Amino acid sequence: MGKLFILFMLPLLFFSCRKALYNSIDSNTLNVALTSHIDSFDPSSTYDTVSATVMDQAYETLYEYHYLKRPYSLIPLLAEEMPKIENGNTKYTIKIRKNVRYHDNPAFNHQVRLVKAQDFINQFKRLAFIPTQSVGWWLFDKKIKGLNKFRKDAGNSLDKFFNLEVSGLKAIDDYTLIIELNEPQPQFLYTLAMSFTSPIPEEAIKFYNNSFHQQIIGTGPFKLTSTIKEKYIKLEKFEHYRAALYPTEGDRKSYELNLLKDAGKKIPFLNAINFYVMPETEGRWTGFLDKKIDYMMLSQDFYDNAINSRGELSPNLTSKNISLQLSPALTYWWLSFNMKDPVWGKNKKLRKAIAHAIDINKYIRVFSGIGLKANSIYPPGVAGYSPTRELPYSYDIAKAQKYLAEAGYPEGKNLPPITFDLRGENQTAVNHAQFISDELKKINIKVNAKLNSFPDFLKKFYAGKLQFWQDGWNLDYPDAENVLQLLITKNHPPGPNVTFYSNKKIDELFTQINDMNDQETRTKILQKMEDIILDDLPWIMLFYSRDYFLFHNELKNFRQSGIVSNFMKYLRLERQ
Repeated sequence: MGKLFILFMLPLLFFSCRKALYNSIDSNTLNVALTSHIDSFDPSSTYDTVSATVMDQAYETLYEYHYLKRPYSLIPLLAEEMPKIENGNTKYTIKIRKNVRYHDNPAFNHQVRLVKAQDFINQFKRLAFIPTQSVGWWLFDKKIKGLNKFRKDAGNSLDKFFNLEVSGLKAIDDYTLIIELNEPQPQFLYTLAMSFTSPIPEEAIKFYNNSFHQQIIGTGPFKLTSTIKEKYIKLEKFEHYRAALYPTEGDRKSYELNLLKDAGKKIPFLNAINFYVMPETEGRWTGFLDKKIDYMMLSQDFYDNAINSRGELSPNLTSKNISLQLSPALTYWWLSFNMKDPVWGKNKKLRKAIAHAIDINKYIRVFSGIGLKANSIYPPGVAGYSPTRELPYSYDIAKAQKYLAEAGYPEGKNLPPITFDLRGENQTAVNHAQFISDELKKINIKVNAKLNSFPDFLKKFYAGKLQFWQDGWNLDYPDAENVLQLLITKNHPPGPNVTFYSNKKIDELFTQINDMNDQETRTKILQKMEDIILDDLPWIMLFYSRDYFLFHNELKNFRQSGIVSNFMKYLRLERQ
């Protein structure tokens, strides 16, 4: 009971603290709510949306996505131009932008430190280096010449980390990087736009003993200046940021939204960004209405307050100069099983029983409202997705009971409870737990619900200590490969295959699509892979997100995207 009291009091305590902070800042500071705290600022060790919201404003990569164009297109960021690709699409020569300065840091001994080609090699080596425990290693495993040999030979030795070279990574000079692949990888360029590949200087690795959980060694438009553990993070404009400009062109939607008024102007426009950890939806909603938060994704709890029956913003909010933006996201959700679990992972008919016992339409009504029921393991908009695909399960209690009996547990007799882990401790998480418990109670399956802070959930996630949970994915790049890598054997943790699903045929087909340019054949293979995965049932598909974002009209240039995460450099404020 005491814990519940503390949880309810936290928003009040937090807002009194936050109000003092808010009143002390200038009018050109953006205020953003985070749904959970962040455990690490290391680009090798973070792979979640909350961390990216902060870190991608401070770290930069070789390439980025154009802010105003759809379909998404890659453009140079720390690279001067798009790479020169040779030798049968296995050799990438990349020119590095000159005079790019790192944020000041004690590791540089009060000297200006500019980005060099070797810094990118350092980070590739960090991804492979076993002590780093990178969650991004799977992206480069067996792809770059010599990188796996380096991983093996370096072992746990930091001395060997520095002394050993990687045959497929070369810095010809400070501004020329060469990457050689073992075989063609059509999707490889996308990985060079992911924060995993942000450059890291050698002297910083030595100074911090390869641990970057508490500091950001970035080149981006904003630098880390202060944190209050599990409560607050502040980024300030990097005063030595190079001359970068707002886009001068975009797609039709960008013109409709009047997003090109600042075309060609120097960015960033903001002086600072305050990030407040606010896990409770009520706190975020109140903060937004009080103009203490500048934008927010609307949660299901407040749809009725904000959206009318026609899907339009309510007059009550438009009168407060609040705008609505509907974002079709490359984000979607499912229920996951731990496939190495001796009970649930090894008994497909038990998983089928659960798949038929949960009313997914009801789930969407309760927890999403505007979500589109998933019909595939792929989201709409990527090759392999078919709008006519049908899932091999639907809500049917009689079938659920039949599969339960065939699994060896008629009417649930002698079946141990299933543990359902939640990715939060707020009321929404409690409601999720109650919903799943009520659904499975219909076929006499008992549910033990476990509430977790999001960082604690992630620790269980990668340690293989989850049994059954709601999972989801926001695509890093618009290709089905980015979905399937969640289910291949070599990506078991610390990689992203946290279900521990393993199927040799899937692994073989995944290898085939990696270097395939024939899109028609590739699509057929993608659909064959989906057939196998749906039959094995590591996931019960739920819904595709369609997100409502609210923002105050004084926030300019706002365009929400699940892919473009470094967007805050484009935002401008016109406070009244």
